[in-house]
Amino acid sequence: MKQEGVKLTWPDKTAAIEELLGHSVDLQRRDFMFCGNPEFPGCCFYLEGLADATVIDTALKALVVSGNELVEEPELLATAEEIISSLMFNASIRACGTLAVGVEGILTGDTLFLIDGVDQTLLVSSKGWKDRSVEEPASENNVRGPRDGFTESIRTNTALVRRRIKDPMLRMDGMVIGTRSKTDINIAYIHDLVKEGLVDEVKRRLSHIKIDAILESGYIEEMIEDAPFSPFNTIQSSERPDKVASALLEGRVAIFTDNTPVVLIVPTFFWQFIQAPDDYYNRYWVGTFFRIVRYLAFLISLMLPSIYVMLVSFHHEMIPTALALTIASGREVVPFPVLLEAVMMELAFELMREAGLRMPKPIGQAVSIVGSLIIGQAAVQAGLVSPFMVIVIAITGISSFAIPSYSSSLALRIFRFPLLIASGTLGLLGFSGMFFILLLHALSIRSFGESYLSPASPFREVDQRDMMLRFPLWMLDQRPAFAQDTQRMSDQQKPHVPEEQET
Repeated sequence: MKQEGVKLTWPDKTAAIEELLGHSVDLQRRDFMFCGNPEFPGCCFYLEGLADATVIDTALKALVVSGNELVEEPELLATAEEIISSLMFNASIRACGTLAVGVEGILTGDTLFLIDGVDQTLLVSSKGWKDRSVEEPASENNVRGPRDGFTESIRTNTALVRRRIKDPMLRMDGMVIGTRSKTDINIAYIHDLVKEGLVDEVKRRLSHIKIDAILESGYIEEMIEDAPFSPFNTIQSSERPDKVASALLEGRVAIFTDNTPVVLIVPTFFWQFIQAPDDYYNRYWVGTFFRIVRYLAFLISLMLPSIYVMLVSFHHEMIPTALALTIASGREVVPFPVLLEAVMMELAFELMREAGLRMPKPIGQAVSIVGSLIIGQAAVQAGLVSPFMVIVIAITGISSFAIPSYSSSLALRIFRFPLLIASGTLGLLGFSGMFFILLLHALSIRSFGESYLSPASPFREVDQRDMMLRFPLWMLDQRPAFAQDTQRMSDQQKPHVPEEQET
């Protein structure tokens, strides 16, 4: 703004603000007389819908009614600090020397007050837009555990984590990204747990983002990840405060983005996408059993169509005779090769799932379920696909829904196609070759300096207690190796029965 280095008069200030904001229809101006004295006119600017009218009315009442001693001694009006210290009508009020700072405050929901005769302006915190209430995340349901979830308000989200971790070492560092959106970013970590240099690395990557707007945390995720061309997710995202709090207590870093309920967690590892909060809220036998079920679901979702195509196309001798005859009878009238049949069914299933997701909620589920049944049955009767292929694709789709992380299940859906094509063209050689290519790729990538497959590679014995199995909580006494303080709890936490009750 050209006028920043020039001392502006009262009319110039008000005209400059209106010009900067383009006379927008939601820009509101309210004029008043300081302490009711016409010699000291003033006005305030705010954006309707972003500012709380109650706070503005309270501020105006304090400026118009109070402060007579300031009017009697006009020399005190030279500084805004005198007005603030004399009136103190709002705890979140500050003086700003340039109109550019004041305009930025207006755009974030604050109210800018100008008084004739005062060089500085007053910026009152009056943010008051409507927020969505705290409710359970739709994409991360659980049976036992807290039901609250993040909202689109960054301050609400940080407060939900603060409620769970009442530790003075929990730090929240702030940044602003986006030349036009000016989106607030908070970096949360526990100072004495986080790995040395991790927070600096997170800040370095965030500071290199030069973009006009950040509309969702996915913008940030794509610009700071370690493997930008990999389908694997190297940054974990969550809408659950308990999940983020648990990650912070392990020495990791959480990135909060304003206007989105999705919080990013770094570093992250492959195994965490298979784990669910319920694993820790139920007894360890239950948590271990269902974790194993999810791992089986992961393998089925990734490999079942490929294994079926491989066996039917190249390795009939590996199928039991009775089962082979059943499959052959079902494929008697199918005019397509089994590979083409599998690809067609996979694409049809993805099409129906995507249609059900994008359609209006009341009819989306009905269309996806009924449509799958009707189309599948019609395709079998028409001889386009075999009944066994329908069963394989259905089991594969159901297994993919058992993965707790939706973003991870999306990667599975992508990996399924190259594995399927390799199996259908080269048989066991193609299947094993493509699988090992995926495995080697997973071994090669990192997440903020940590191996993506840790603690399996590199192997750390103590961390195996919470990888594929879930040991009792009293045995999970160690944090991951990258944390500064790896001791989670004191020794001898195993429950024991008092001697007098044993008999």
